[in-house]
Amino acid sequence: MAAVVAATALKGRGARNARVLRGILAGATANKASHNRTRALQSHSSPEGKEEPEPLSPELEYIPRKRGKNPMKAVGLAWYSLYTRTWLGYLFYRQQLRRARNRYPKGHSKTQPRLFNGVKVLPIPVLSDNYSYLIIDTQAQLAVAVDPSDPRAVQASIEKEGVTLVAILCTHKHWDHSGGNRDLSRRHRDCRVYGSPQDGIPYLTHPLCHQDVVSVGRLQIRALATPGHTQGHLVYLLDGEPYKGPSCLFSGDLLFLSGCGRTFEGNAETMLSSLDTVLGLGDDTLLWPGHEYAEENLGFAGVVEPENLARERKMQWVQQQRLERKGTCPSTLGEERSYNPFLRTHCLALQEALGPGPGPTGDDDCSRAQLLEELRRLKDMHKSK
Repeated sequence: MAAVVAATALKGRGARNARVLRGILAGATANKASHNRTRALQSHSSPEGKEEPEPLSPELEYIPRKRGKNPMKAVGLAWYSLYTRTWLGYLFYRQQLRRARNRYPKGHSKTQPRLFNGVKVLPIPVLSDNYSYLIIDTQAQLAVAVDPSDPRAVQASIEKEGVTLVAILCTHKHWDHSGGNRDLSRRHRDCRVYGSPQDGIPYLTHPLCHQDVVSVGRLQIRALATPGHTQGHLVYLLDGEPYKGPSCLFSGDLLFLSGCGRTFEGNAETMLSSLDTVLGLGDDTLLWPGHEYAEENLGFAGVVEPENLARERKMQWVQQQRLERKGTCPSTLGEERSYNPFLRTHCLALQEALGPGPGPTGDDDCSRAQLLEELRRLKDMHKSK
């Protein structure tokens, strides 16, 4: 909220401040380009003559690992702090919003709503690759918005559906997920804004804790604490039982189709625990992620598991969807278990190819966390073809 107030107060200097921020970003890019070194992944021959796992694809580019170092460079940490804690982040978000509205006047992707016995889930493409959502009780004509980063696009959907917005569910504080809270909560005076009190959600009115339930008409939505991307990150699980349909997981930046979020405010152990929370849900649960990253993520998954046939089939479908500018959500958690490498840290093939082996005390969770950390590091360095 402080960032919003500061941005408003400094509106007259907005253009100059935006130029300053672009300069910071340009410097960060230049610094990364000048310091990164790449090398091809090599397979190792076995001294015992045992057959080794398939080598990783040489398409993967990355910098050598430095143990004990945060994967984000100092300039990256400085930028993240500016983005999340100062009015510069809000200005940058507003600039992103303007550019995306000009470039994608009808949204970055074509989406289709899902209707289940009086409950409707409507994906709304916003910014350059984000998704906001409306969850609608069609009988009561009540709606819940998830991560409404573009208030204009969300309001247009509310009016088109003829529903009343009564709640906003915010997965985390980043402006590309929370930027519309102010405008929508002012426009809809009875609308409540839910989120974690640990995350600095702008215009938060109703703090939530792990396992808290938000009820709107027939909608029963449970908050699950999934820290790692941010300290207070929440995902929201729409219970399918009241409307005799599949449950729906709105995962924000925890989990994407074939990917997971960066650990900006956590470590690999924290993120592994959060992903395991999701793994405990049913295979038929629909996954509604916060971004359209499917093609890029599946490309990386093909590098680390080149012989995964489930990934290959999904990639063919995704590429056809993207050729037609169609969205790729939802997938199911059952599908994600079969090709998402960040949910497959228990798989022997990945452990042999990338993992450090069991921890010094034989702790399997320790080795899984180390594998997740390595996967995240390699993904950060991966360049899509």
